[in-house]
Amino acid sequence: MSLEPGWYVDPADTETRRWWDGEGWIGAPIPVDVTPPEGPPPPEPEPAPAAATPAAGQQAAGPGGRPDATPTSGTPGGPGGPSPWPGQPGQVNPWPGQPGQAGPGMQGPPPGWPYPHWPGAQPIPRPHGLPLASYGARLVARLIDFGVVFLLNAVVNGWFVWRYIEAVSPYLRESVRRALNGDTSTEGLPQIDDQAGGLQIAILVIATALWYAYEVPSMAARGQTFGKRLMGIRALPVEADQPLGFGRATRRWSTLGLPTLLWYCCGLGLVLQLIDAVSPLFDHPLRQALHDKRAQTVVVQLPRKRDPRTTPPESADTPGDTP
Repeated sequence: MSLEPGWYVDPADTETRRWWDGEGWIGAPIPVDVTPPEGPPPPEPEPAPAAATPAAGQQAAGPGGRPDATPTSGTPGGPGGPSPWPGQPGQVNPWPGQPGQAGPGMQGPPPGWPYPHWPGAQPIPRPHGLPLASYGARLVARLIDFGVVFLLNAVVNGWFVWRYIEAVSPYLRESVRRALNGDTSTEGLPQIDDQAGGLQIAILVIATALWYAYEVPSMAARGQTFGKRLMGIRALPVEADQPLGFGRATRRWSTLGLPTLLWYCCGLGLVLQLIDAVSPLFDHPLRQALHDKRAQTVVVQLPRKRDPRTTPPESADTPGDTP
C-alpha cells in the first residue's frame, strides 16, 4: 500500500523531511525539527537558459580561427539526428517524474533505462526521527491492555457471565457425562435456557464497549494506552508528529475491536483479530498492522528518559579544554 502524499522523514537522510507525492520525493528537503508547511512545496525554479548557439549555417570558430567540428548526422542534437532525451548522460535536467523533480510529463526514465533505486540495502525508516517499535514491545503492551480490559469485564460483566453459565451448565454437564461413558445419543439432553442467546450477546456488547472506553480516549489524546506507556511506545500519524484525534483513534480501534461482536458467529471475530495481531510481522517497511493501515498510523519507540539520581552530572570542563 503506497503512502498518501505528504511530508515524511526522508529515509536517505533522517535529519531532513521531504514531500512525497505518491510516486516519488519532490522539492527541496527541510530540517526534520521544522514544522512543514501546508501542502506540497513550491515548484523549483527552472534552470537558466543555455548560452545562445551559433546561427543556422554558421560554424563557431575554434582555436586558431578554425571552425569547430559540427555534430555529425544521426547523432543526438546533430542535423537529422534525434533530440537528446531528458535524463541522457551529459544533460543538465533529469527526466520529468524523477525523484526530486516536480511537474507533469513522463513518469520514470526512458524505456530501457534502469529505474533509480537505493544503493545497497534500503535504510530502516525512522518516522519523525524515532525508531519503529519492535513487535515484542507491541505484543507485551497489547497483553497488558487485555489484562486491564479483562479486569474491567470481571467487575461489570461478571453477573451476566454467571447467569450464562447457569443457563448452559445442565446441558454441558450431561453432554460430558455421556461422552465419557461412550454414549453418543442426544435424546433426553437437557435444553439450554432460552435466555442463553440473549446473555451471550449482552456479554459481547458490554465487553466491546468497555474495550472502546478504555482505549480510544487515551489513544486520541496521547497515542498511548496503559500498556504502551509501560513499554515506552506510542502511536503517531504517518504524516505528522501530533495526537491521533478522536476520529483516527476510533478508526484504528474499530478494525481490531469491533470483530469482538463476531465471536458469536463460531469464533469468526477471534480469527479476524488474530490475523490483525500478526500482520505487522509481514509488513515492510513501517511494520503496520491492519488497524494501523486503516488509520494511517505508525508505532514508534520513545527515547528512554535518564534518571538524574543515577546519571552522573556532566562536567563543565572536558579534558583538553584548559591549557
